[in-house]
Amino acid sequence: MPRILPALGLAGVLLAAAVAVPVSQAEARDDTERSRPVAGDRPLVIAHRGASGYRPEHTLEAYRLAIRMGADFIEPDLVPTRDGVLVARHENEISGTTDVAGRPEFADRRTTKNVDGVAVTGWFTEDFTLAELRTLRAKERLPQVRVTNTAFDGTLPIPTLQEVIDLARSESRRLGRTIGIYPETKHPSYFRSIGLPLEEPLVRVLKQNGLTGKKDGVVIQSFETANLRRLARMTDVRLVQLLDASGRPYDFTVAGDPRTYADLVTPENLRWIASYADGIGANKNLLVPRDATGRLLAPTNVVRDAHRAGLVVHAWTFRAENQFLPVDFRIGADPNARGDIIAEYELFYGLGLDGVFSDHPDTAVAARAGLR
Repeated sequence: MPRILPALGLAGVLLAAAVAVPVSQAEARDDTERSRPVAGDRPLVIAHRGASGYRPEHTLEAYRLAIRMGADFIEPDLVPTRDGVLVARHENEISGTTDVAGRPEFADRRTTKNVDGVAVTGWFTEDFTLAELRTLRAKERLPQVRVTNTAFDGTLPIPTLQEVIDLARSESRRLGRTIGIYPETKHPSYFRSIGLPLEEPLVRVLKQNGLTGKKDGVVIQSFETANLRRLARMTDVRLVQLLDASGRPYDFTVAGDPRTYADLVTPENLRWIASYADGIGANKNLLVPRDATGRLLAPTNVVRDAHRAGLVVHAWTFRAENQFLPVDFRIGADPNARGDIIAEYELFYGLGLDGVFSDHPDTAVAARAGLR
């Protein structure tokens, strides 16, 4: 049976060809109203790596600001330290998000590893103890795009999963509303292969914090399927299958499964996903494709089909800068200037989306306020 739940919230490679038969926006909206599973009264706003449009990503300051802006969930991507502690970093290779490259005491830790079939060179969290990682400081990942964020470079530490939970809990008490966490397990097959599996420590920390069921403020997401299916046997918290607009889950590559992410949005495979997960977190281009010039095409039927399978749908990633927006919503020629992000939210909210992942959660909250 599908894991039905109240509406959650979630996380641009262009789609080369439509993955489903396009439908009109009005048809998609009408079907959504008939088929949406136990829907909430509004789409959820998930702060993508925190308010990462305004603060360096995956820092307590980014999460704290996102909560002040009205986000319902904050999203920590999880990777382990050498001593098995889960910390919030977008990738286990940390030269782009910390000052490790400038630390002479760690110069000999630079190495090359094969992560999900790709050779990656740099510094990796699994080669540092938590105590060592604590000496590093975060920096802005996109300094040329988000120049003002660089003012925080060198000042903010790397938070643990427990610290993110503590922040969400304390802010929930202060504000009188539930702030959820939406962790992503990063590279689960890789970490299991090197003896640092993510599932066991994640479930253990959640249990220690009383986060064990569907009504609790936690949703786990992953681009792989095997670790979500494993988690479905370990915990009753809500699970979301992430789907990109190209490629396939790495566990499929390992197992020799030929299916791609595009295959997983067929009605049959959406029903399969519903056997272990509560929702999908879809690349926006799976829902509203773009042509080769970056202009919007007609919406697909993925939202409708997912709802019919009993799945909620969250889309990623909404960013306000022109370079991340479809051509239709850009303002001016500066790729780093702000475009008409509100129009993009209105388009996707109109399809019956259950939640959005946003680098600028204040804009998602503002657009949601205009819904009827």
